[in-house]
Amino acid sequence: MYTKFREKYLGDKAFYKRVLITVIPMILQNLVTNFVSMMDNIMVGQVGTEQMSGVSIVNQFIFVFNITVFGAVAGPGIFGAQFFGKRDAEGQRYTVRFKLMICTAIIVIGALVFSLLDEPLIRLFISEDDSPEKMALTMQSAKAYMKIMIIGLIPFGYGQAYSSTLRECSITTIPMISSLSAVGVNLVLDYGLIFGKLGMPEMGVRGAAVATVIAKLIEAGVVIFWTHTHNDRNPYAVGLFKSFTIPRKLLKDIIIKGSPLLVNEFLWAAGMAVVAQCYSERGLDVVAARNISGTITNLFGSVYIQLGCCIGIIVGAELGANKLDEARRTDDKLRFFSIAATLLLAAAVIPLAPLFPKIYKTEDSIRSLASYMIIIQALTMPLWSYTNACYFTLRSGGKTILTFLFDFVFTWALVIPISFIIAHFTKMDIHPMFAIISFTEIIKVVIGYFMVRSDIWINNIVNEKS
Repeated sequence: MYTKFREKYLGDKAFYKRVLITVIPMILQNLVTNFVSMMDNIMVGQVGTEQMSGVSIVNQFIFVFNITVFGAVAGPGIFGAQFFGKRDAEGQRYTVRFKLMICTAIIVIGALVFSLLDEPLIRLFISEDDSPEKMALTMQSAKAYMKIMIIGLIPFGYGQAYSSTLRECSITTIPMISSLSAVGVNLVLDYGLIFGKLGMPEMGVRGAAVATVIAKLIEAGVVIFWTHTHNDRNPYAVGLFKSFTIPRKLLKDIIIKGSPLLVNEFLWAAGMAVVAQCYSERGLDVVAARNISGTITNLFGSVYIQLGCCIGIIVGAELGANKLDEARRTDDKLRFFSIAATLLLAAAVIPLAPLFPKIYKTEDSIRSLASYMIIIQALTMPLWSYTNACYFTLRSGGKTILTFLFDFVFTWALVIPISFIIAHFTKMDIHPMFAIISFTEIIKVVIGYFMVRSDIWINNIVNEKS
């Protein structure tokens, strides 16, 4: 029995070497990004609870934008990964053009929405049960932060178009280096501009936003510059801007396969924002506690998220190379590896639960609630890891309608109704409320298991050149 288990779920040294070479730079890049976000969060938390809550509310909307961009580049990315497996540079060139065009549209729409609807959106997350002074300071901080963060939409969108393409080609070190190059600048500017140190003006939350935007500009600049100065590694970049034409059949295929991913990612992220709004019905203290707990769980969650991306890259390339049986075996091993790694991470997070919130300058009640939320999220991590792995498995074979059902329908048909009913029609305390909503993920695990087991995702979508 153990022999059968080992053959199905455990790889040899060559397998893990291949996986680690691909995924470690991706994990480091994501860790660096989340670490900087955590430091930014901690520094803002030293200014005051209302300022921290204001930034947290705006970051819910930035999160929706970011995830929408990920969804936008994911559709053409499926084709890009398989074109790379096929060694078709021209096909990759078309997918990059599509990414740049769709990212431009999302940046424009995002900037307009955040500029024109900033106050109504922010007000959704401010409970009327809080004091007028706390509500006013939170609104003021949120609007000041959002005004500057809108500029950062531009480098983030275009940077993701390039970074995702490099990852599809298994070039994961350059996006990592681009993040590392921005880290030092971000931290120094955070410290200087938030608190008025190092000869810089004291700008509070506006300083945090300025530091973040500059860091995004540096990160995107490094990736774009490297891509266009290394044509031998990136042959698709040659003649990329000579025209923006894309063959009609390929354009149609990308839209058909990619639209469900784009819509799914946007609606899933919007759904998470709706769930966050339901939590905020319990007051701004809950918003602050979720902000603290989310900071550390996002940091550790970088591992399983990037392992899921690794599944999309490696399995997608094998499907594109028409190695269908090998893709199935690889996927089994990668999903098991993701869960095993996440179990270790969860065990590391739990002891930090009572310690991490003490870093923040806030009330003891908020620290206590944040500690509880960290424990619940740590227990949920292995579930998130498995469903994330299933999502990227389905996506690698172009089954975007299934991923749409898997993510969006689950969130809007189950998680949001449960959250809304508890928030608006009961007086349930935030502790059981948070646990119940978090552990709905168990149902998604069962759905994901049967979807992947069906093998419906095993297919080559670039077998014939579009």
